[in-house]
Amino acid sequence: MPHMLYTWLTERLGIRHPVISASMTGVAHGRLARAVSRAGGLGMLGIGSQVPVEFLADEARIASDDGALPFGVGLTAWALPGRPELVAATAAQRPALVSLSFGPVRPGDVELLHAAGVVVSAQVHNPQAARDAVAAGVDLIEAQGTEAGGHTGTVAMLPLLQRLRQEVDVPVLAAGGIGTPEALAAVLVAGAVGARVGTPLLLSQEAVLDDAARDRLRAAEVDQTVLSPLFDQVLRPGWPQDYPVRTLANDFTDAWADKVDHLPPGAEARRQVTDAVDSGNYDLAPILAGQAVGLLTAARPAADVITELAEGAEAVLRSRVPGLLGER
Repeated sequence: MPHMLYTWLTERLGIRHPVISASMTGVAHGRLARAVSRAGGLGMLGIGSQVPVEFLADEARIASDDGALPFGVGLTAWALPGRPELVAATAAQRPALVSLSFGPVRPGDVELLHAAGVVVSAQVHNPQAARDAVAAGVDLIEAQGTEAGGHTGTVAMLPLLQRLRQEVDVPVLAAGGIGTPEALAAVLVAGAVGARVGTPLLLSQEAVLDDAARDRLRAAEVDQTVLSPLFDQVLRPGWPQDYPVRTLANDFTDAWADKVDHLPPGAEARRQVTDAVDSGNYDLAPILAGQAVGLLTAARPAADVITELAEGAEAVLRSRVPGLLGER
């Protein structure tokens, strides 16, 4: 039977499944984006604030399968005033979607992307940020809950999704903690036009992660993550403090996550963690992951993850909703 999960997202982006991958900087390169798009979702490239324009062009070619597939790009909004060339370079790649995260959305950036035919979304963590992004002209709001891995806010996804649907008159996407078909079905029923998923893809062979990190992810439980500005203060002091980062708990977070103001002197702490990153010592180095990490058990192709989420959600809706409505 043909799939029936039709939403604003599938119609506007021309994709089969209402699922996009998270634009995880350093992890979500072209291979992962291409695999997600081939499976019927929308694969996203994670483009950090320091990424060269040439990297973006090379990875966009891979993500799009030389122009055969739609793909998206995630940009760090707070850093764009210092990288004006990055928005223009992104528009030149003609992605289907650009997601602006972690900072105010500038109307000029939205206009430039719209002129290239790009759908523009803003990832937000509170109602005011959503209102500001809509005023700047975005087409889509992403309600990122605190369950998400990496930089995020402090409000849970479901309350945030419900509030934003009351607050803005553009479609809303759900992000954070979505790792099963039932969870995707739930956010669709709650009014989201789709889901953004990152943590469920971390063990896929297309993700850029070493074996030691994968072992840690496979062993982690849902209660073994930490939300703290700790690693930003050590490694990226320029990051706005409004966006703490969720990582797996480790020896470094156990020692310092709730005592950030008492860290060793900056150079010493930075040297410790930088050396750990370089050597793959995850007792000290961060692994960004959301609370859905406890659902990870085995490595699977990204396509299998996307297909299971979407087709499983359709099956859930077909089988369970009639029963809840008393239809026998």
